Amino acid sequence: MARTIAFDYERALDKAMRLFWKHGYAGTGLRDLLKIMGIGEGSFYNTLKSKKQLYLACVERYEKTEGRKRAQALMSAPTASQGIRALFGVVLDCLEDPQTPSRLCMLAAMASEEVLSERDLRQLVEDREENFQASLAERLSQDRDKGVLPATFDPQTIASIIATYVQGIWRVALVDFDRPRFERQIDVFLTGLGL
Repeated sequence: MARTIAFDYERALDKAMRLFWKHGYAGTGLRDLLKIMGIGEGSFYNTLKSKKQLYLACVERYEKTEGRKRAQALMSAPTASQGIRALFGVVLDCLEDPQTPSRLCMLAAMASEEVLSERDLRQLVEDREENFQASLAERLSQDRDKGVLPATFDPQTIASIIATYVQGIWRVALVDFDRPRFERQIDVFLTGLGL
């Protein structure tokens, strides 16, 4: 007979996601998770099994919320250039939002020694980065194939460069975030790439 979950799983997961987002995987302790989720160890282990399993569920939740906003911005614009600029707009909105738990994207924060030292978590990081670059490359390829971008345009390389730049924005914003300055830099960067 299956056990019934004795707490609001979705609410608890959202709170755990925000805690992981704020402190990262290594910086988030089990006691802090139990406290913020409002559950006991028994409920935690019966439902979520481990801190790592909870973290994986939180990463998935993050992708369904924050990641979806970015993907929607990228894919719904009329051109790749507009979509990439819209994606950066969503990133800057997140950085500017006082309700955001951390200036560091939860997925960008996964690129840490603690996460990368665990094979399954490292694979998750690699898969997420590969998927992001593939989405960018697909969007750029569509415009190249339609003649919006030159035939010599290299979507794979440009997607890789943009993905690296996005990672850099999160890191620099930890030190100093000034939206108008970031907007100018993004415009110069994308214009230089032919976008």
